[in-house]
Amino acid sequence: MIRSTLCAIVALSAFPAAAQHAHNSSGGPVETGQSAFAAIAEIVQILSDDPDTDWSKVNIQALRDHLVDMELVTTEANVRTQSEGRIVEFNVTGEGDVADAIGRMVLAHSPMLEMASEWTVTAEPSTNGAAMRIEVDTDPEFARVLGLGFFGIMTIGAHHQAHHLQMAMGTDPHH
Repeated sequence: MIRSTLCAIVALSAFPAAAQHAHNSSGGPVETGQSAFAAIAEIVQILSDDPDTDWSKVNIQALRDHLVDMELVTTEANVRTQSEGRIVEFNVTGEGDVADAIGRMVLAHSPMLEMASEWTVTAEPSTNGAAMRIEVDTDPEFARVLGLGFFGIMTIGAHHQAHHLQMAMGTDPHH
């Protein structure tokens, strides 16, 4: 009994968003569902725990829309990678909603990526998505950009969680 209670406490402390849905401390479920739902649940819990939350500004729909964009880009986008010298260009394309999501995600993430790295990062919209261009100063950084590829690059910068909270609080984190 002590071991299962200890395991439940460790699991709940590792996943605070899931804690709100735990049914019991003796092995009950702790996962809130798929990742978008879990991200929303985490933000709702943070907002609910903050007595200073201005609920008149909260916009969970904006967060949900962003999470949909993240899903579309991650699972549906096509990427063509080109490189020359120490410059890597990712041409990211898709159709319809996917192209729109690519445009929003790539253009918003590029300045954050530049701040989080020592790279020169530019992005521009294209007919069916966007192009991201990264220029680096060293061969190891060039190899890193190529190794990570577009999808790995999109994860760089510990801004995502704070960015999601800003969206849910009704502020635009991209400006």
